[in-house]
Amino acid sequence: MPDQKQPIGVALTTETANADQQQNPRLVKRYQRLRNRLNHLIAKRDGRHRPKPEREWKHPRWSDHHLRHVIRLLRKRIRRVRAHLRTVAAARPVLERIAACESHGNPRAIGGGGAFRGKYQFTFGTWAGVGGRGDPARASEAEQDRRAAVLLQRTGGSAWPVCG
Repeated sequence: MPDQKQPIGVALTTETANADQQQNPRLVKRYQRLRNRLNHLIAKRDGRHRPKPEREWKHPRWSDHHLRHVIRLLRKRIRRVRAHLRTVAAARPVLERIAACESHGNPRAIGGGGAFRGKYQFTFGTWAGVGGRGDPARASEAEQDRRAAVLLQRTGGSAWPVCG
């Protein structure tokens, strides 16, 4: 009996502590696969052809419990990004018509004496209201499309009284 180490209070035995630091390789692979999928979806959402380079996995001591938690969060985020991509895809024909009417599809258009800016002729207040930062006319076309889809979803076509 003296050869075996017994837990004292909350301390773990050497065997248990080593087993606790081991990670389930299936969970690690699942995490990496989901992380890559999310990166590709985000790149698609942002209008990039390639995802940003993945950094090295820097959490080698995550417990299996924590890995499962992070995997659940990744799955939720993937569902949200996919839903957003579906919303933008469904709104695309309407948004193309609005953009053609408002600015002839020019993402750098400025009208109304500088009050209306970008492909969808956002005001600064409306742009900020849908999460945009800075000047709408300087934002990328994909960013303008994304913000216009959010505005269309919130208000319908009423944000564009003439073209909506």
